[in-house]
Amino acid sequence: MIEILPRDLPASSRWFPTDYPGPAAIGEHVLTTGNGRWWADRAVEPRAVAASCAGHVVLRGVPDALAPETLAPLADSRIDAPSRFLPALYSAFTRLTPWERMIWTLQAEPLPPRLPMSVTVRRLEATDTEAVHALGPDASWLSASWGGPRGLAAGGHAWAAVSRTGRILAVACTYFRGTRYEDVAVYTVADRRRHHLALACVTSLCADIAARGHLPSWNCSVHNRASRLLAWTAGFRLVHEYVHYAVGSPVVRDRRLSA
Repeated sequence: MIEILPRDLPASSRWFPTDYPGPAAIGEHVLTTGNGRWWADRAVEPRAVAASCAGHVVLRGVPDALAPETLAPLADSRIDAPSRFLPALYSAFTRLTPWERMIWTLQAEPLPPRLPMSVTVRRLEATDTEAVHALGPDASWLSASWGGPRGLAAGGHAWAAVSRTGRILAVACTYFRGTRYEDVAVYTVADRRRHHLALACVTSLCADIAARGHLPSWNCSVHNRASRLLAWTAGFRLVHEYVHYAVGSPVVRDRRLSA
């Protein structure tokens, strides 16, 4: 596939409908924030289009146009695609691992969090960039969809539990922002888990999302019990299950054999 500019995209609603929570918000997030990339099988009247951001890919269209080698730019990512793309994905990558996922939406009142007196929950600002960076490599995925710690801190879409010393203890942020749904992500430092900090951050973030006229959604692995429990406690309820695919490196083909 080739990289294309947003102005060259066909009508986005054709590829990524906006009225349903889930991976389709990736495409809207790339358009809205400029973080991520667009791909297509060809520049004019594409038959297959992909949006990629933070290691996630949403792939739509028809697979007939895709030779295995054309999918190489999507290597080492997690791909959401209709089942009709599976033969092409199997041919293109050394590994294709199905990953069962769950989509939740906010439907109930959250349980009230109980916070220590020494902790404040507030929106992150640009001045918090170093504190976000200080969360370390384990939390680097959290800011990936915003281009890094500064993008997350300054983007206005993250709420954090902060100690009196300015240390960030937990963060909840919009990971992918769509025009209707905003997908929520959460991280808590290891030594402050089970202290209701994540719940407090999620509750504040969801109120912020609602104030923007949007709806909060939640996406997690079926095997992530902690994420499922937090989602339920925060008022989210399951609406859909699906599968995306973790793919490896491109298959190397001997050009002499294919000549």
